Amino acid sequence: MTFAHDTRASNAALALEISAAVSQFFQRIEDYRLYRKTLRTLRDLDDRTLVDLGLHRSGLRAEALKATYGIVR
Repeated sequence: MTFAHDTRASNAALALEISAAVSQFFQRIEDYRLYRKTLRTLRDLDDRTLVDLGLHRSGLRAEALKATYGIVR
């Protein structure tokens, strides 16, 4: 009986790990989509608007990373 109990516990733990991995995978995809959308939106702005926002075209990628992931480079 102990073997059957341990196997069920192991299966449950494995199922939780797989579920967490799948959830993290889909979250990373959603984050990447948000990053791409943010970058596209910034690239669509004209130069005057970028200057008003205190941004330069060369820094748009860094700004999109910061807005999406909180990464400062």
